[in-house]
Amino acid sequence: MELRFCESKIRYWAERYPNPVSKLENELTDKTLVNKVQQQKYLDKNLLNKVAKWKSQRRAALIENNSESDVRIITGYALQSPSERIRWGVLSCLDGVRVPTASVVLHLFHEEPYPIIDVRALWTIQVEKYNDRFPFWQKYVSFCRELAKRNNVDMRTLDRALWQYSRENQY
Repeated sequence: MELRFCESKIRYWAERYPNPVSKLENELTDKTLVNKVQQQKYLDKNLLNKVAKWKSQRRAALIENNSESDVRIITGYALQSPSERIRWGVLSCLDGVRVPTASVVLHLFHEEPYPIIDVRALWTIQVEKYNDRFPFWQKYVSFCRELAKRNNVDMRTLDRALWQYSRENQY
């Protein structure tokens, strides 16, 4: 994994991210909502549906196949588990949730910083083939955390920079 642009340009690329952001993105990144979820330590089915719609319209309809109870229990387990592997894997027990959507849940609502798995972001760090296995996820999270820390930016800023660079430079 290697960034396609100079690290000193992370803020530059993040600032080029579409503004205003979508209404749904604004809602999901609202600090009041994030704090509420972090305090209650789970997502409800309605919120998970919104997360899924933001990440992948195609998969979002499958969220309806889950019970409210299952969504609360499984998202709660993911947000509270001390195990990185469980955080990563348990969310995929829910219909409509695969690694990309699970990464959004962790990115938005976990107290620790998580990147979003996205083909644009992966292209920007020169990963040509997506891998949905845990060792890849672990390496990706470590790479992004180190990059964000080294450049004194939060994960949302880094995520926006990675996505935007690809949007403007990938052919």
